[in-house]
Amino acid sequence: MIPRTLAAPLRQAARQFPVVTLTGPRQSGKTTLVRHVFPRYEYVSLELPDLRRLALEDPRGFLAQFRKPVILDEVQRAPELFSYLQVLVDEHPDRTGRFILTGSQNFLLLESISQTLAGRCAVLHLLPLSLAELQGRAPLSLGTLGRRVPPRRKPPPKDMLQTLFAGFFPRIHDRKLPPPVWLASYYQTYLERDVRQVLNVGDLESFGRFVRLCAGRCGQLLNLSSLASDCGVAHTTARRWLSVLEASFVIVLLRPYHRNFGKRLVKSPKLYFLDPGLLCFLLQIRSPEELFQRAERGAVFESFVLAELFKNFLHRGQQPTIFYWRDSTGHEIDFLLDLGSRLVAVETKSAQTITPEFFKNLDFWHRLPGQGSTASALIYGGPQALRRRNTVIYPWFSL
Repeated sequence: MIPRTLAAPLRQAARQFPVVTLTGPRQSGKTTLVRHVFPRYEYVSLELPDLRRLALEDPRGFLAQFRKPVILDEVQRAPELFSYLQVLVDEHPDRTGRFILTGSQNFLLLESISQTLAGRCAVLHLLPLSLAELQGRAPLSLGTLGRRVPPRRKPPPKDMLQTLFAGFFPRIHDRKLPPPVWLASYYQTYLERDVRQVLNVGDLESFGRFVRLCAGRCGQLLNLSSLASDCGVAHTTARRWLSVLEASFVIVLLRPYHRNFGKRLVKSPKLYFLDPGLLCFLLQIRSPEELFQRAERGAVFESFVLAELFKNFLHRGQQPTIFYWRDSTGHEIDFLLDLGSRLVAVETKSAQTITPEFFKNLDFWHRLPGQGSTASALIYGGPQALRRRNTVIYPWFSL
């Protein structure tokens, strides 16, 4: 098993809360992680029809059979259990780590948890492998991002294009599987199982077209009306489908940064995918060499950087505080990290050769009132780590 950064926060949460819930996309390694972290726990998968039927028909009796802490895998398959879990937890509120719940449908789990287990449950999220986990090292310290030149590292065996094309789902790397073959099966399973189960989508072809249209808009401002029109569905349908893609960890909608919090919620977000390999598959990119030639290479790289930053937060048990920034004249910062006491401006470039053009937006940002000393970082497709005035330059494999 590839060691996961989230293992330590998962253990800590089990020492503090009666219930710990781990969500994330299918095949991100949730079951493997919880069984590794809690090897002495009983384990039950509610994917098994007989056990699921027992949990649905007699939830009280189902839970009464466990005399020691238990892992309930894919628990969203039996949402009735949450109310009974609340009763058991309230009977012995000081007993921590009694139930470890996993599920790949965040939209169902969190709705149930917010209604029944609020204050009794820690919620953690596991995305596919991070680049740091693949390399067997600690993730980049966000505390030093934009402040300190990272230590010199040897480039990984796979170059940047091969890494983006393969993506980060564990099974691809554990079993050395061809990414396009595995991702095709994964995508088909997601469509036919998760989406149909949650949304009752009758026309899977339209939904599949919608997902591919989203891939073509990766890194762009979301225009929901245009997206719905191009797909041939109603605006409300497109909004519902987009919510499911986000809640099932396929995409993330990045909000703009404003000091006025209300403006962050009403302005248009930017759309990104959380796995570059899946994005390449949806864009019908057939090889790393083809990715190099495609106009979407920059968007794929930008999405990769955002996903790695998200993993850096989530796999340490923290909520991501990442935004984008754009002014009325078109100046834009790809990512703005709000670390509480300071902001970090991050630009991404997939090219391997550093040019003055890379710093145009960062230089503009530093000239803004109050931002002269703001830390900034450039993450690019080359191998060098160095400093240029206020900006620290990071090679792609240092994330």
